[in-house]
Amino acid sequence: MTLAAPESEQAPPYYAASAEEIALFEHCHAQQLAVMLKGPTGCGKTRFVERMAWRLNRPLITVACHDDLSVSDLIGRFLVRDDATVWQDGPLTRAVREGAICYLDEVVEARQDTVVVIHSLTDHRRLLPIDKTGETLTAAPGFQLVVSYNPGYQHALKDFKPSTRQRFVALEFDFPTFERETQIVAHEAGVARDTAHALVELARRMRRLEDRGLAELPSTRLLVATARLIACGIEARQACRVALIAPLTDDPEVAGALADLVDVALV
Repeated sequence: MTLAAPESEQAPPYYAASAEEIALFEHCHAQQLAVMLKGPTGCGKTRFVERMAWRLNRPLITVACHDDLSVSDLIGRFLVRDDATVWQDGPLTRAVREGAICYLDEVVEARQDTVVVIHSLTDHRRLLPIDKTGETLTAAPGFQLVVSYNPGYQHALKDFKPSTRQRFVALEFDFPTFERETQIVAHEAGVARDTAHALVELARRMRRLEDRGLAELPSTRLLVATARLIACGIEARQACRVALIAPLTDDPEVAGALADLVDVALV
């Protein structure tokens, strides 16, 4: 769980908008609507939330969801300290009390019985019952629930129930356009535009291999990591090998095919 400071205490996170997502999110926040961000890994969903928290001057509490995430992990639990039992708020409870944006990253990875606890926060009630303390909290002004997930990874056992999905406004994300992705890589990594251009072109070619054994597509995040290695003096092919190819596959044949693309792209 991470907590980000509001706008007055930090510089704006860099985010290059692709459409009307910023205005749509602002309207959702004003109308107290929960938001679902849908899109592939590493396409900018988390950075978008960071930017919007800064723009709206709200604290941001981020939770990375996983199979073992329990209701207590979100809401809180009793702890023993100095021979006394004390209550400790979980990240969701803190966000409700403080009027923060609570971002559940890859929420579909959490157990269904855990996800159900957000239901009363995503409709007109905006309530969070805490069974262990007997409290029922009303969300403070400014509270907003935001979740993200990658539809490409989902299946019947790892998908939202309709009763959960229909509580959110869904914003669709995808990999940026060629020019925008080039701009992002150049800005984030501090590399020359021609280097960023070559890496984005390489990623575009790799993404065409989705139906040829490449289960995970190269994300903008991986391109930025690769470009940062290049910026600090690592030879471009080596940077691609360790920061782009190796994270994508363990299959020697697929890795070889990707290496061939690198050789062609970085001539």
